[in-house]
Amino acid sequence: MNEKQRRIVMTIAGVLISGFSVGIFNFSVFGMDPFQVFAHGVWKHTTLGYGTFYMIVNLVMLVGIFFIDRSKIGLGTMINIFLLGYVVEFSSWLWQYLMPDPTFVIRSIALAIGILLISFGSALYFTGDLGVSTYDAVALVMSERKIAKFQYCRIGTDLICTLTGFLLGATVGIGTVITAFFMGPIIAFFNRKVAVPFRYGKAGKLQ
Repeated sequence: MNEKQRRIVMTIAGVLISGFSVGIFNFSVFGMDPFQVFAHGVWKHTTLGYGTFYMIVNLVMLVGIFFIDRSKIGLGTMINIFLLGYVVEFSSWLWQYLMPDPTFVIRSIALAIGILLISFGSALYFTGDLGVSTYDAVALVMSERKIAKFQYCRIGTDLICTLTGFLLGATVGIGTVITAFFMGPIIAFFNRKVAVPFRYGKAGKLQ
């Protein structure tokens, strides 16, 4: 398998793993991820349906990313926009069907697994570099422009989304807080230990 093929595999697998893990995260009922908190907070002050509002937000951000760094738009972006929602919906339904009345312990385990999997999936498709979601692109562009290392840019954007959404009336759970502080560093870890070596081979170059 050549590097181009590995990048395609990383992108598709990474986005699908991320979507599946969001379903596990939702199953834990410990709060939404930071960007969803932001979106729900703003949405509460509109008269639009959430699906329509969320699509508009992503399209606006897509236009912004197009002018700032269009290299972040690609296969991964399209899968995020047109397929990810269905994967999340299926995953959420599956776990609720398998365990309709989970205990606190099971929910806690689901939260931990969800965060680890979404970080792993994100590292794969970030490093595949064939397009990312509009929100993921923000921290990546910031880090590439030397504002700070990726993990710190991600913590910053997650905290801003969480705080903004909370002030606008969205619900914030312990899962939201954990994700805001730890998802960036966990993505960086998987990127360094798994994604970069897979893309470039044993002699992989570090970013």
